Amino acid sequence: MRTWIKDPLAILAPEAERGIVVEGGEIVECVPRGRSPSTPCGATFDASRHVVLPGLVNAHHHFYQTLTRAHPAGEGLDLIPWLVAMDPIWGRMTGDSLRLAVRMALVELLLSGCTTAADHHNLFPPGLEDAIDIEVEEASALGLRVTVTRGSLGISQKDGGLQPDSIVQSADTILMDSERVLARYHDPAPGAMVRVGLAPCSPLAVPQAVMSGSAELAERYDARLHCHLCQSPEEDEYAVQAFGMRSVDLLEAAGWLGPRTWVAHGIHFNADEIGRLGRAGVGVCHLPAADMAFGVGVCPAPDLEAAGIAVGLGVDGSASNESSNMMEAARHALMLQRLRAGHTAVNAYDALRWATEGGARCLGRDDVGRIAAGMQADLALYRFDAPRFSGAHDPVAALVLCGAHRADRVMVAGRWRVIDGRPEGVDLEALIAKHKAAARAFA
Repeated sequence: MRTWIKDPLAILAPEAERGIVVEGGEIVECVPRGRSPSTPCGATFDASRHVVLPGLVNAHHHFYQTLTRAHPAGEGLDLIPWLVAMDPIWGRMTGDSLRLAVRMALVELLLSGCTTAADHHNLFPPGLEDAIDIEVEEASALGLRVTVTRGSLGISQKDGGLQPDSIVQSADTILMDSERVLARYHDPAPGAMVRVGLAPCSPLAVPQAVMSGSAELAERYDARLHCHLCQSPEEDEYAVQAFGMRSVDLLEAAGWLGPRTWVAHGIHFNADEIGRLGRAGVGVCHLPAADMAFGVGVCPAPDLEAAGIAVGLGVDGSASNESSNMMEAARHALMLQRLRAGHTAVNAYDALRWATEGGARCLGRDDVGRIAAGMQADLALYRFDAPRFSGAHDPVAALVLCGAHRADRVMVAGRWRVIDGRPEGVDLEALIAKHKAAARAFA
């Protein structure tokens, strides 16, 4: 059925003042001012009270961490002590608890207007070998697009790393399971609902064989590569001490410095590294809330974009951000970048571009992140009648500036997944109760 999303209050798309037409999971027409759809539509949705955005794209998360928000074991600690304190707690994760954690993360994202989400899952304690399978099942049930990355930790405390032995895997185990999930779930085709990426935690947290082996698998399966990079200034100090080179050099040595790669955080690059990353086509996911929480610095997002680097946004783990809300991430990014570079350096439209098209570029997708004919019908619609928006003159900018945080309607692949602020097919109250009960095991 052709559906006309008609006469939006505002829309983040050129020549679409009268809305858009959706058919078969795609946007088939943008309707400019003074016009009607070129072909009759079987259904119409009155969007006159809504601001319409492309579905938001979350380019980095740790879904499992929804069970350990505001945890006293880690609150107030610096990044490395926080990881040391939290890793043994996360090591208690079971298949049942992970399933609830993932479901909660995805529902939260969906309610914020997110339609495509990337998760960096690197937690595989004994008994949780099927973690990626669980994530794919949950995302498929809810109808979100995902890039699920098979993460890894490969250097334990006994070998000089940070992680307890119980959550660290051998290089052979990591690469074998990486190929398994790529072969089973990865779909590189346009419009795909599930893609798989490979995501060693960082070049410092796994053996070089995992980095180079992941690059080879990604090339073979046409998949993406992802890792944390340059979040804290101590990272490069350790890299030089342990490996004789900086983190970006480690990426290049492993065959990662190319357009398949996007990294999380990207704060402490020098000018030469920014130029190298831009020329190589590497993307960077800006994580403003988590980086503020740990006080580790500010990603130089405008400088990265000026060098040709795709900049996306993410919420990061719910144990460092405490939230899985992409509209909050856009507002955090705007305010933090203005604090860093000045009021005129970044505007609300820049933040929305990072939260949509920039994130899509990080994930290697040219079929989501924009509203245009031929793109996937992934949309987020926000009501504009809350007190926070009263008096706002630019409705699109106001979503960021005035602090929108919950979508009224969300469409993924042409299907409504949120209606009247409620996730379709989800008993939200029951999910919250089950999730809270599961969280008690991590106290």
